[in-house]
Amino acid sequence: MNILLAEDERSLHEAIKLNLELEGFKVISAFDGIEAVDIHKNSKVDLILLDVMMPKLNGFDVCEKIRLSDQKTPILFLTARDTAEDRIKGLTLGADDYISKPFNMKELDLRIRNILKRISPAKTSTWSEYNINGNIIDLESFTVQKKDGGTVQLSDKQAKLLKLLVDNKENVVSRKEILQKIWEYERIPNTRTIDNVILSFRKIFDQDQSSHFQSVRGVGYKFTENI
Repeated sequence: MNILLAEDERSLHEAIKLNLELEGFKVISAFDGIEAVDIHKNSKVDLILLDVMMPKLNGFDVCEKIRLSDQKTPILFLTARDTAEDRIKGLTLGADDYISKPFNMKELDLRIRNILKRISPAKTSTWSEYNINGNIIDLESFTVQKKDGGTVQLSDKQAKLLKLLVDNKENVVSRKEILQKIWEYERIPNTRTIDNVILSFRKIFDQDQSSHFQSVRGVGYKFTENI
């Protein structure tokens, strides 16, 4: 996913850019409104993070210009202006969301992912076998055929969580989504339940110190195919 980041405050810009790149996004930088409009016109952009107070052309005007030719690309305003009038104006011009400075980077990441989920077509994966590092997942028998010849029996929740993470490979799946889709919000023994399942995956699939299954502190979990 390509994200256009239009923010003229250099230190904040670099902090947001680093955070997004760590989450797997490609960031295209703009430091004024005219530059943001030009980049949108000439580059493939999947989402726009748009500061309101920018030189040359403010964020509201940038949003208005973009919406004249593009009604689809989501726009999320970043701003220190948090009045109801400003929020209404931004949303009226066609913004999809609005986050006020200062903000938490984890909240920004979740807002971005929620927007992208809304605009992305639902995934309809029907695979029953999948190869991770030479180990074959068989969802029909709830087993993993190990490359060393052994067989590991999976529980129902292990199999479901494996499929959810593989279907969303390279993207973080939030703890909330896992609890909703796998545990269906039933009472779980303790907060380390998901961590323990992830640990079991590492024992089955990983070699050395590298892991296909990563915990993203405070957010959720991610499956990475190539390590």
